[in-house]
Amino acid sequence: MAQGIKDKVAILGMGCSKFGERWDASPEDLMLEAYNEAMADAGITPDQLGASWFSTHMDDVGTGRGGTPMSIALRLPNIGVTRVENFCAGGSEAIRAAVYAVAAGACDIALALGVEKLKDTGYGGLPMATVGTYIPQWYPNAVAPANFAQLAAAYQAKHRVDPALLKRAIAHVSVKSHANGAKNPKAHFQKAVSEETVIKAPIIAEPLGLFDCAGVSDGAAAVIVTTPEIARSLGKKDLVTFKALQVAVSNGWELQGSEWDGSYVHTTRIAARRAYEEAGIADPREQISMTEVHDCFSITELITMEDLGLSDEGAGVRDVLDGHFDADGRVPCQIDGGLKCFGHPVGASGIRMLYEIYLQLQGRAGPRQLANPKTGLIHNLGGQPSQNACSVSIVGLEGV
Repeated sequence: MAQGIKDKVAILGMGCSKFGERWDASPEDLMLEAYNEAMADAGITPDQLGASWFSTHMDDVGTGRGGTPMSIALRLPNIGVTRVENFCAGGSEAIRAAVYAVAAGACDIALALGVEKLKDTGYGGLPMATVGTYIPQWYPNAVAPANFAQLAAAYQAKHRVDPALLKRAIAHVSVKSHANGAKNPKAHFQKAVSEETVIKAPIIAEPLGLFDCAGVSDGAAAVIVTTPEIARSLGKKDLVTFKALQVAVSNGWELQGSEWDGSYVHTTRIAARRAYEEAGIADPREQISMTEVHDCFSITELITMEDLGLSDEGAGVRDVLDGHFDADGRVPCQIDGGLKCFGHPVGASGIRMLYEIYLQLQGRAGPRQLANPKTGLIHNLGGQPSQNACSVSIVGLEGV
């Protein structure tokens, strides 16, 4: 019978490139930035790596297909390199594969790395897997801002939220994240914004304005995992271990019946429930210290708080406005600035989220550091509200 992965796998080291308009760097350069930091943090040499997984979404932009681009760029020692992709949740899939390999005893030390060069596509929003400036304006039904604007409209109608109040709440999400991102030298956007600036910004898809949408960025992130026993033998202390790693993927239910009302993300609720069970978490509001969630749009973060059980259904607007998810709130969210400030280089985002949680748990987050965090949750959503792959991971200090 399945036992889960709780405390069976530890993070040995992590690295993250500077995110932004990295015209100065190729995908290989970005991979090397993240990899070198992760290897130095882990304190190991390449010959100690047993296997690796490579997350990238854009097949034809620099990295090509398969695992060889990463193996060549990093001069890996002829180990297995497997390319994975699951829409925007590809980074979390790479982590899952590496964690499962170690937990299964297939290898002692594994690497997961994600990279994307979105600026090279010439596209101003979340792209499809094609290159160039001309991209059809619907995929499969509408562009991403329109899909998530529909999520906002359904939520507003179901819970009878005053439109002005909802606008203020999603603006607060953006203001909070930009305040956090201003303290992060690796973020793309490092400038605080006011509520007035967010609300008065040009509308992209009502009610989402310019500052409610994640930017287009280049970046890479990497994680090296092993068993706690090996980590301790290498001199590591205050280990950060995986408590749970769950993925739920849409099966058509949302669009093939009348039960789903479009006001929430079904797979997030499923993945969260399974992750809490695997981690032994009975009260996430008390037991989760912080979160990094997939804030591709500010409304997504607000609704995700409810889907994760960190707000009651319909209470997310009030909880956001009351500051429950601010840096000094009940459960801080996007303490590094999130997708709002890092942008969303698709293959890298899931690993970048883990990077911040790891730094926080190790007390290494500098001016962003929270007081005494014990656990963190990472939510990585790939696709649109009605058709997606959702990963929910929980990590924490060993023994917590």
